[in-house]
Amino acid sequence: MQILVLGGTTEARALAEQLCARGTRVTTSLAGRVAAPRLPRGEVRVGGFGGAEGLAAWLGGHGVDLLIDATHPFAGTISFNAARAAALAHVPLLALRRPGWAPADGDTWHLTDSLADAARALPALGTRVFLTTGRMGLAAFAHLDELWFLVRSVDAPAPPHPSRMEPLLDRGPFTLDGERELLRRHRVDVLVTKDSGGAATAPKLTAAREAGIPVVVVRRPPVPEGVPVAATVGDAVAWVAARA
Repeated sequence: MQILVLGGTTEARALAEQLCARGTRVTTSLAGRVAAPRLPRGEVRVGGFGGAEGLAAWLGGHGVDLLIDATHPFAGTISFNAARAAALAHVPLLALRRPGWAPADGDTWHLTDSLADAARALPALGTRVFLTTGRMGLAAFAHLDELWFLVRSVDAPAPPHPSRMEPLLDRGPFTLDGERELLRRHRVDVLVTKDSGGAATAPKLTAAREAGIPVVVVRRPPVPEGVPVAATVGDAVAWVAARA
C-alpha cells in the first residue's frame, strides 16, 4: 500500500513513524516554509503540487492508494485542494485534525476570525504582546507602533513586521515552567495565538491563565465538508489498517 501524507505537523511525523513500522510505504509532503524541518520517517518530498489538479495527477502517477491530510489547521487552501484531488483521482481521503483548544475556568479569551481582527483588538488589551502566530502574517501587526512584540517563530521573521519587536527563534514542545518565565521576564500583558490545538504549545495558555493575562485567539479557517476526520494518530492508523 502506498500512502501520501500531507504533513508538516507533529501528528504527521508520528503517523509516518507508525505506518512505516507496519511496513507501509509512506511519502510525506512538506510545504517547504521551514528552512530546517524535522523530517519524518519514510520518503519525503518538498514543495507544492500545482493546485488540486496537480495533486490529483501526482496521486495517479505514483500509484497512491490512500491520501491523509495531516497539515496544520491554519495551512490554508491545501485541505480543499486535497479534497478536490482525492475526488478527481478516486483516492480515499482522511483528515487528521487535532482538536482545538477550549477555554478553562479563569481564562480571558477574545476570539477573532483573522490576524487583522486580532491586531484591531490588541490596543485595548495591553502594550507588551507575546505573538505566537508564526512569522507568516506579521504584516497584520506592522502598523501597531505603540505596542511592543515578542515574536516567537521557528525561522527569523522578515519585513513587514512590527517596528518594536524582539524575535524569539524556538520550536515546541514548550514547558509550563518555561512559558511562565517567558511571560515574567518580558513583562507580557497580552498573548496572541491561533487555535492550533495540541499539547506541544498549550502550556502558554495555562501560563497566561495563571498570570491573569488576556489571550487573543484566532479561530480556525473553514475546512472541506464530507471528509472523514481522525482526531488522533491512532485513529488514523486504524483507518489505514481497515483499508489494507
